[in-house]
Amino acid sequence: MDFPGAHILSIEQFQREDIERVFRTADRMEPYAQRTRLTRVLEGAILGNMFFEASTRTRISFGAAFNLLGGEVRESVGMDSSSLVKGESLEDTARVLSGFSDVICMRHPEAGSVARFASASRVPVINGGDGSNEHPSQALLDLYTIEKELQGRGRTVDGLRIAMVGDLKFGRTVHSLCKLLSLFSNIRVVLVSPGELAMPGALVETMRDAGHWVTVTDNLEASIGEVDIVYSTRIQEERFDDRAQADLYRGRFRLNQAIYTRHCDPNTVIMHPLPRDSRLEANELDPDLDSNPNLAIFRQTDNGLLVRMALFALILDVAHLVDKYEQDIRWRNPRQKPVASTGQPDDVR
Repeated sequence: MDFPGAHILSIEQFQREDIERVFRTADRMEPYAQRTRLTRVLEGAILGNMFFEASTRTRISFGAAFNLLGGEVRESVGMDSSSLVKGESLEDTARVLSGFSDVICMRHPEAGSVARFASASRVPVINGGDGSNEHPSQALLDLYTIEKELQGRGRTVDGLRIAMVGDLKFGRTVHSLCKLLSLFSNIRVVLVSPGELAMPGALVETMRDAGHWVTVTDNLEASIGEVDIVYSTRIQEERFDDRAQADLYRGRFRLNQAIYTRHCDPNTVIMHPLPRDSRLEANELDPDLDSNPNLAIFRQTDNGLLVRMALFALILDVAHLVDKYEQDIRWRNPRQKPVASTGQPDDVR
């Protein structure tokens, strides 16, 4: 991929060497994400964060990633607060907003909508999720997390064993992840869902065409015993024509510590794109897993910041300049332990 100025609309744009470039750039973002160093490489640049569908992590993560590179963020949140409700087209919105921004991140409830928006934009556009279609940056951060988790076990993504659990029909995060995994070799995938919420057949065939071993089942406990990763997803109730239908499936595939201990290998990593549905009738990942060191869901969100910083740095062609514009931080970093006091005045320490 030629990153500078590129739209990021689909995982299908990426080759394996592109993923490696994103991940190694993400590694270099660690000191800035941890606030041990400061960089102003994007000072003066503006991100337009256009979220026409509900979001917490993705919206704030993209904004924070841009801020950490020194840029500024302008946001529009919700369809009702935009001129789209007045009948303005996505194309006209893109023409206007791209005049105010240097890069745009967009989420929209309709599949294909972000590509339409990008076709009229004068600046790069990143897909923050378009309906049940794709969520490319989530797939990248998921794979980055998988890579890091496996490294500690002396493993690589090639040869991965993964169970994807839950709403695989509407879950755009697993759609993008399946496409990404098809670039690797010897993957074993178990797809666990109700039959009505099964992974789209085209994606199953994509993985099989890549030479992967794919099993489709509705039995959770029999499917998580010999995998490296259990990737759980929530029921995407907002994608149902009648949201009451979602209640038929909610809570069908709960994972708690007792089930984990009984059926999973001791080092099985638990992932989830979040938000996890913690309502009692759903509770797909029980809070009693929060003390399990293999619960990686919050490491995923931390990794998302690194990956999104990397995407901005590559798209705006400053990845090679990040270090040149770094500075010391000027505030107390709560992530670092305070230096023990010597009991002497600051000027003689």
